[in-house]
Amino acid sequence: MSVPPDYTLTIDRLLAAPLTARTDRRIRHGALSLSYPDFAGRVRRLGSVLGAMGLGEGSVVAVMDWDSHRYLETFFAVPMSGATLHTINVRLSPEQILYTIDHAEDDAILVHEDFLPLLLPLLPRLATTPRLVLLTDEPDTIVPEGFAGEYEAMLAAARPEHVFPTLDEGARATLFYTTGTTGDPKGVFFSHRQLVLHTLGAALGLARVPGPSGLHQGDIYMPITPLFHVHGWGFPYVATFLGLDQVYPGRYDPARLLTLIDRHGVTFSHCVPTILEMLLSAPEARDYDLSRWKVLIGGSALPEGLARRARGRGIDVNAAYGMSETCPILTLADMTDETGQDPDADIRRRTTTGRPVPLVEMRIVDDAMTDCPDDGCSTGEVVVRAPWLTRGYHKAPGASAELWRGGWLHTGDVGAISHNGTLCITDRLKDVIKSGGEWVSSLALENAVSTVPGLREAAAVGIPHARWGERPILVIATDEEIFETVRAAATDRIAAAIQAGNLPSWAAPDRILRLDSLPKTSVGKIDKKNIRASVAEGSIV
Repeated sequence: MSVPPDYTLTIDRLLAAPLTARTDRRIRHGALSLSYPDFAGRVRRLGSVLGAMGLGEGSVVAVMDWDSHRYLETFFAVPMSGATLHTINVRLSPEQILYTIDHAEDDAILVHEDFLPLLLPLLPRLATTPRLVLLTDEPDTIVPEGFAGEYEAMLAAARPEHVFPTLDEGARATLFYTTGTTGDPKGVFFSHRQLVLHTLGAALGLARVPGPSGLHQGDIYMPITPLFHVHGWGFPYVATFLGLDQVYPGRYDPARLLTLIDRHGVTFSHCVPTILEMLLSAPEARDYDLSRWKVLIGGSALPEGLARRARGRGIDVNAAYGMSETCPILTLADMTDETGQDPDADIRRRTTTGRPVPLVEMRIVDDAMTDCPDDGCSTGEVVVRAPWLTRGYHKAPGASAELWRGGWLHTGDVGAISHNGTLCITDRLKDVIKSGGEWVSSLALENAVSTVPGLREAAAVGIPHARWGERPILVIATDEEIFETVRAAATDRIAAAIQAGNLPSWAAPDRILRLDSLPKTSVGKIDKKNIRASVAEGSIV
């Protein structure tokens, strides 16, 4: 009796699913609308282009593009060719981009013409000479000298019957770089197997939600998280695997995003809080019905004030939790929780970090890796295990060992787990404010003021203090002419939270300072490192 071969978990399996189902759904970008067979044909042609360029197993192919159908094609064709897909974070500084290209040892870069002013000055300084392919949304664009060609022309001339090689599921599929508080960006990588298992875990975690919440076959998907950021949080793989209608928005602009949501009936998106705040604050937002839109918020905590604004527009908003090193999804807000007619309980459920998706193990531990009680109050570091977590950092064995000390991945987040398994993140270890030997949760302080009228964003940071070690400072984004009114209201909210026992007395900030808008990181999170430095040097007053 012959033994059947193992069924390997490689990325091509994710694309096979919608083709087998013969879905009539489409993948859209601008005026382009592709059926899934059309899309699969373009993936094969791209595989042929890569092969003709000598790019295959052992190669690294980088991409600098807006969120587009092209980017999605590279998510499949590059790993299916045996190469590693390097998604370059175009919001990093030029020096950081230079570092990541050299560190990844890119053999080719597919670059949109909008990013040529960023990339071209770096080319003479690179340690290698990568092959270059131009990406453009405009016909008849002139291809710069030294480029291998233009993407669409190269696909048109490629063989549509291209056959991808058989690969080991443990082969590296993707690589991207995450920035920390110090040092150079760190390379995070994932295998075919890890990406397939993350897709299955995320799809199951969302598909098992009853009713309209979650993610289901009838949804229309549009990412509002850049595809360079943890594979767009893995959702393009999930959406393709499920055969959903997909809309890729290109460059992020509030008016463009709102128009696409309305035009295509988008029902599911994901983004960081600052992007949702930007959309809700856009003048155009009042012209659109957003009541069919479901939005997962990650990257940082979902503030209560933002959740209430979104719910006021009918948006089904919920928190999710993960990090670059976890591919990223670990938990989802408990969308099945019954909160009845209590709007406050509904907001608490939506803003709580939530429960682990299938196959995720999670603990709260102290410095000795001893478990904290699952009582919803005892806090410690969140450590996790799942079959899709990165095995380490690229070319950084020391940092990899520190990430995985004790056999669990250390998230650097502080949280508590309740008796029913719900995780509540209370802070980042690096953002916890320690005043007089006692911890102050920056997230709790920010949340206390998040519903103040006229306050757009808030960031609580610790500033060195001679007596207490650190003291909290609150920096808020609001208009100058209403600052004193907003500051007084924020002070009253904090006092009420202390009186109610929701904040300790030492959490009251020494100062409340104002900016027009808070500084952001390259992925749209509030940049507390920048804020701490600016407060220390006196540039925020």
